[in-house]
Amino acid sequence: MGLAVLLRAWRARAGHRLGLGKPLPQVEVAAEVGMSERWYRDLERGATPRLDARTLTALANALRLCADERATLFLYAAGGEPFPAVSPLDGVDLTPLRRLLDLQPTQPAYLTDNAWNVLGHNEAMAEWFPWVQIPGANLIRWALTAPEAREQLADWPRHGRAYLAMLRYAMAQYPGNPQLTELLRTALADPACRLIWDNGPVVIANRDGHTFRLRIPRFAPHSVDVVAQVLNPLGYPGLRLTFLNLLAGPDAYTSTDRRNG
Repeated sequence: MGLAVLLRAWRARAGHRLGLGKPLPQVEVAAEVGMSERWYRDLERGATPRLDARTLTALANALRLCADERATLFLYAAGGEPFPAVSPLDGVDLTPLRRLLDLQPTQPAYLTDNAWNVLGHNEAMAEWFPWVQIPGANLIRWALTAPEAREQLADWPRHGRAYLAMLRYAMAQYPGNPQLTELLRTALADPACRLIWDNGPVVIANRDGHTFRLRIPRFAPHSVDVVAQVLNPLGYPGLRLTFLNLLAGPDAYTSTDRRNG
Protein backbone atom coordinates (compact mmCIF):
# COMPACT_ATOMS: atom_id res chain seq x y z
CA MET A 1 0.00 0.00 0.00
CA GLY A 2 0.99 3.61 -0.45
CA LEU A 3 1.05 6.35 -3.06
CA ALA A 4 4.31 5.18 -4.66
CA VAL A 5 2.85 1.73 -5.41
CA LEU A 6 -0.27 3.26 -6.91
CA LEU A 7 1.67 5.72 -9.06
CA ARG A 8 3.79 2.96 -10.57
CA ALA A 9 0.74 0.82 -11.32
CA TRP A 10 -1.21 3.74 -12.78
CA ARG A 11 1.73 4.76 -14.99
CA ALA A 12 2.08 1.19 -16.26
CA ARG A 13 -1.63 1.04 -17.04
CA ALA A 14 -1.53 4.43 -18.80
CA GLY A 15 1.22 3.17 -21.09
CA HIS A 16 -0.81 0.06 -21.88
CA ARG A 17 -3.91 2.08 -22.68
CA LEU A 18 -1.89 4.35 -24.96
CA GLY A 19 -0.61 1.32 -26.85
CA LEU A 20 3.01 1.89 -25.89
CA GLY A 21 3.64 -1.71 -24.88
CA LYS A 22 5.41 -0.43 -21.76
CA PRO A 23 4.70 1.98 -18.86
CA LEU A 24 4.25 5.62 -19.76
CA PRO A 25 7.76 7.11 -19.33
CA GLN A 26 8.34 9.07 -16.15
CA VAL A 27 9.67 11.99 -18.16
CA GLU A 28 6.37 12.27 -20.07
CA VAL A 29 4.30 12.22 -16.88
CA ALA A 30 6.51 14.90 -15.39
CA ALA A 31 6.27 17.02 -18.54
CA GLU A 32 2.46 16.88 -18.51
CA VAL A 33 2.47 18.01 -14.87
CA GLY A 34 5.00 20.74 -15.57
CA MET A 35 7.60 19.35 -13.17
CA SER A 36 11.01 17.74 -13.54
CA GLU A 37 11.57 14.05 -14.16
CA ARG A 38 13.51 13.87 -10.90
CA TRP A 39 10.52 15.30 -9.03
CA TYR A 40 8.23 12.58 -10.37
CA ARG A 41 10.84 9.85 -9.92
CA ASP A 42 11.09 10.81 -6.25
CA LEU A 43 7.30 10.47 -5.91
CA GLU A 44 7.48 6.88 -7.12
CA ARG A 45 10.30 6.25 -4.67
CA GLY A 46 8.13 7.27 -1.74
CA ALA A 47 8.69 11.01 -1.36
CA THR A 48 5.65 12.66 0.19
CA PRO A 49 5.72 16.39 -0.53
CA ARG A 50 2.59 18.45 0.00
CA LEU A 51 1.07 18.95 -3.44
CA ASP A 52 -1.40 21.65 -4.41
CA ALA A 53 -4.69 21.00 -6.18
CA ARG A 54 -3.39 22.18 -9.57
CA THR A 55 -0.44 19.80 -9.50
CA LEU A 56 -2.58 16.87 -8.37
CA THR A 57 -5.17 17.55 -11.06
CA ALA A 58 -2.45 17.63 -13.72
CA LEU A 59 -0.94 14.41 -12.36
CA ALA A 60 -4.34 12.69 -12.37
CA ASN A 61 -4.86 13.77 -15.99
CA ALA A 62 -1.41 12.58 -17.02
CA LEU A 63 -2.05 9.14 -15.52
CA ARG A 64 -5.61 8.92 -16.93
CA LEU A 65 -7.22 8.35 -13.52
CA CYS A 66 -10.91 7.76 -12.93
CA ALA A 67 -12.90 9.70 -10.31
CA ASP A 68 -12.24 7.25 -7.45
CA GLU A 69 -8.55 7.04 -8.31
CA ARG A 70 -8.34 10.85 -8.37
CA ALA A 71 -9.92 10.95 -4.91
CA THR A 72 -7.38 8.39 -3.68
CA LEU A 73 -4.52 10.46 -5.11
CA PHE A 74 -5.77 13.56 -3.29
CA LEU A 75 -6.18 11.63 -0.03
CA TYR A 76 -2.61 10.38 -0.12
CA ALA A 77 -0.86 13.42 -1.54
CA ALA A 78 -2.84 16.27 0.00
CA GLY A 79 -3.56 14.64 3.34
CA GLY A 80 -7.26 15.37 3.02
CA GLU A 81 -9.81 13.25 4.81
CA PRO A 82 -13.48 13.71 3.89
CA PHE A 83 -14.46 12.32 7.30
CA PRO A 84 -12.59 12.39 10.62
CA ALA A 85 -11.19 8.99 11.57
CA VAL A 86 -13.12 8.64 14.80
CA SER A 87 -15.03 5.72 16.24
CA PRO A 88 -18.80 6.22 15.89
CA LEU A 89 -19.32 4.32 19.13
CA ASP A 90 -17.70 6.98 21.31
CA GLY A 91 -20.71 8.71 22.82
CA VAL A 92 -22.69 8.95 19.58
CA ASP A 93 -26.43 8.26 19.73
CA LEU A 94 -27.30 6.10 16.74
CA THR A 95 -31.00 5.82 17.59
CA PRO A 96 -32.19 8.20 14.83
CA LEU A 97 -30.32 6.25 12.16
CA ARG A 98 -31.58 2.91 13.45
CA ARG A 99 -35.13 4.25 13.34
CA LEU A 100 -34.55 5.25 9.76
CA LEU A 101 -33.63 1.67 8.94
CA ASP A 102 -36.87 0.43 10.48
CA LEU A 103 -38.86 2.76 8.21
CA GLN A 104 -37.80 0.48 5.34
CA PRO A 105 -39.90 -2.58 6.23
CA THR A 106 -39.57 -4.80 3.15
CA GLN A 107 -36.11 -4.16 1.70
CA PRO A 108 -32.82 -4.85 3.53
CA ALA A 109 -31.12 -1.83 5.07
CA TYR A 110 -28.09 -1.61 7.34
CA LEU A 111 -25.72 0.83 9.01
CA THR A 112 -21.93 0.46 9.00
CA ASP A 113 -18.99 2.51 10.26
CA ASN A 114 -15.79 3.43 8.45
CA ALA A 115 -14.46 -0.12 8.92
CA TRP A 116 -17.75 -1.75 7.79
CA ASN A 117 -18.73 -2.95 11.25
CA VAL A 118 -22.51 -3.49 11.23
CA LEU A 119 -23.98 -1.05 13.76
CA GLY A 120 -27.63 -1.54 12.91
CA HIS A 121 -30.00 -3.31 10.51
CA ASN A 122 -33.69 -3.76 9.88
CA GLU A 123 -35.68 -7.01 10.04
CA ALA A 124 -35.50 -7.54 6.28
CA MET A 125 -31.71 -7.46 6.40
CA ALA A 126 -31.68 -10.08 9.16
CA GLU A 127 -34.06 -12.28 7.15
CA TRP A 128 -31.91 -12.10 4.03
CA PHE A 129 -28.55 -12.24 5.82
CA PRO A 130 -28.81 -13.76 9.33
CA TRP A 131 -25.07 -13.26 9.92
CA VAL A 132 -25.68 -9.53 10.63
CA GLN A 133 -27.16 -10.55 13.99
CA ILE A 134 -23.89 -12.07 15.18
CA PRO A 135 -21.96 -9.80 17.58
CA GLY A 136 -19.05 -8.16 15.78
CA ALA A 137 -20.59 -8.65 12.32
CA ASN A 138 -18.52 -6.98 9.61
CA LEU A 139 -19.60 -6.63 5.98
CA ILE A 140 -16.13 -6.75 4.39
CA ARG A 141 -14.97 -9.72 6.46
CA TRP A 142 -18.11 -11.67 5.61
CA ALA A 143 -18.04 -10.80 1.90
CA LEU A 144 -14.38 -11.70 1.47
CA THR A 145 -13.92 -14.68 3.76
CA ALA A 146 -17.25 -16.40 4.50
CA PRO A 147 -17.96 -19.51 2.36
CA GLU A 148 -21.65 -18.60 2.20
CA ALA A 149 -20.77 -15.22 0.68
CA ARG A 150 -19.19 -16.95 -2.31
CA GLU A 151 -22.41 -18.90 -2.80
CA GLN A 152 -24.83 -16.03 -2.23
CA LEU A 153 -22.99 -13.29 -4.15
CA ALA A 154 -23.30 -14.32 -7.79
CA ASP A 155 -20.05 -13.80 -9.71
CA TRP A 156 -18.16 -13.58 -6.41
CA PRO A 157 -14.79 -12.59 -7.95
CA ARG A 158 -16.37 -9.34 -9.13
CA HIS A 159 -17.59 -8.68 -5.58
CA GLY A 160 -14.24 -9.63 -4.10
CA ARG A 161 -12.51 -7.19 -6.41
CA ALA A 162 -14.95 -4.41 -5.48
CA TYR A 163 -14.67 -4.95 -1.72
CA LEU A 164 -10.88 -5.11 -1.81
CA ALA A 165 -10.88 -1.93 -3.91
CA MET A 166 -13.07 -0.20 -1.31
CA LEU A 167 -10.77 -1.42 1.45
CA ARG A 168 -7.80 0.05 -0.41
CA TYR A 169 -9.61 3.38 -0.73
CA ALA A 170 -10.55 3.37 2.96
CA MET A 171 -6.93 2.77 3.98
CA ALA A 172 -5.98 5.92 2.09
CA GLN A 173 -8.89 7.79 3.66
CA TYR A 174 -8.13 6.59 7.20
CA PRO A 175 -4.39 5.86 7.35
CA GLY A 176 -3.32 3.85 10.35
CA ASN A 177 -6.83 2.59 11.19
CA PRO A 178 -6.10 -0.72 12.98
CA GLN A 179 -9.44 -2.27 12.08
CA LEU A 180 -8.86 -1.72 8.38
CA THR A 181 -5.35 -3.14 8.69
CA GLU A 182 -6.73 -6.25 10.38
CA LEU A 183 -9.44 -6.63 7.72
CA LEU A 184 -6.79 -6.55 5.01
CA ARG A 185 -4.58 -9.03 6.86
CA THR A 186 -7.50 -11.43 7.27
CA ALA A 187 -8.57 -11.08 3.64
CA LEU A 188 -5.10 -11.61 2.20
CA ALA A 189 -4.73 -14.84 4.15
CA ASP A 190 -7.27 -16.23 1.69
CA PRO A 191 -5.65 -17.33 -1.62
CA ALA A 192 -8.53 -16.07 -3.78
CA CYS A 193 -8.42 -12.63 -2.20
CA ARG A 194 -4.64 -12.52 -2.43
CA LEU A 195 -4.82 -13.29 -6.15
CA ILE A 196 -7.30 -10.45 -6.73
CA TRP A 197 -5.24 -8.03 -4.61
CA ASP A 198 -2.00 -8.86 -6.41
CA ASN A 199 -3.63 -8.43 -9.80
CA GLY A 200 -3.45 -4.64 -9.52
CA PRO A 201 -4.22 -1.69 -7.23
CA VAL A 202 -7.87 -0.96 -8.05
CA VAL A 203 -9.66 1.62 -5.87
CA ILE A 204 -13.41 2.21 -5.43
CA ALA A 205 -14.92 4.72 -3.03
CA ASN A 206 -18.28 2.96 -2.57
CA ARG A 207 -20.82 0.67 -4.23
CA ASP A 208 -23.59 3.23 -4.57
CA GLY A 209 -25.71 2.38 -7.60
CA HIS A 210 -24.11 -1.01 -8.20
CA THR A 211 -26.45 -3.79 -9.32
CA PHE A 212 -25.77 -7.43 -8.60
CA ARG A 213 -27.44 -10.81 -8.32
CA LEU A 214 -28.03 -12.66 -5.07
CA ARG A 215 -28.71 -16.31 -4.37
CA ILE A 216 -30.15 -16.46 -0.86
CA PRO A 217 -32.34 -19.05 0.87
CA ARG A 218 -35.26 -16.62 1.19
CA PHE A 219 -35.81 -16.73 -2.58
CA ALA A 220 -34.57 -20.25 -3.33
CA PRO A 221 -34.45 -21.76 -5.88
CA HIS A 222 -34.43 -18.42 -7.73
CA SER A 223 -31.94 -15.55 -7.73
CA VAL A 224 -32.79 -11.88 -7.35
CA ASP A 225 -31.22 -8.72 -8.74
CA VAL A 226 -30.73 -5.78 -6.41
CA VAL A 227 -29.28 -2.29 -6.54
CA ALA A 228 -27.34 -0.86 -3.58
CA GLN A 229 -27.94 2.75 -2.54
CA VAL A 230 -25.32 4.12 -0.13
CA LEU A 231 -25.92 7.29 1.89
CA ASN A 232 -23.44 9.17 4.10
CA PRO A 233 -25.36 11.06 6.82
CA LEU A 234 -23.62 14.41 7.27
CA GLY A 235 -24.32 14.52 10.99
CA TYR A 236 -22.58 11.18 11.53
CA PRO A 237 -19.12 11.37 9.94
CA GLY A 238 -17.77 8.08 8.66
CA LEU A 239 -21.05 6.17 8.80
CA ARG A 240 -22.88 4.62 5.85
CA LEU A 241 -26.54 3.78 5.38
CA THR A 242 -27.02 1.12 2.71
CA PHE A 243 -30.35 0.09 1.19
CA LEU A 244 -30.75 -2.96 -1.05
CA ASN A 245 -33.66 -2.53 -3.45
CA LEU A 246 -35.09 -5.34 -5.56
CA LEU A 247 -35.09 -4.58 -9.25
CA ALA A 248 -38.02 -6.96 -9.65
CA GLY A 249 -39.96 -9.45 -7.59
CA PRO A 250 -38.53 -12.97 -7.22
CA ASP A 251 -41.20 -14.37 -9.56
CA ALA A 252 -39.67 -12.34 -12.36
CA TYR A 253 -36.58 -14.58 -12.31
CA THR A 254 -38.39 -17.86 -12.90
CA SER A 255 -38.20 -17.70 -16.69
CA THR A 256 -34.60 -16.42 -16.59
CA ASP A 257 -33.51 -19.27 -14.34
CA ARG A 258 -35.13 -21.77 -16.68
CA ARG A 259 -33.38 -20.28 -19.70
CA ASN A 260 -30.07 -20.46 -17.85
CA GLY A 261 -30.68 -24.08 -16.93
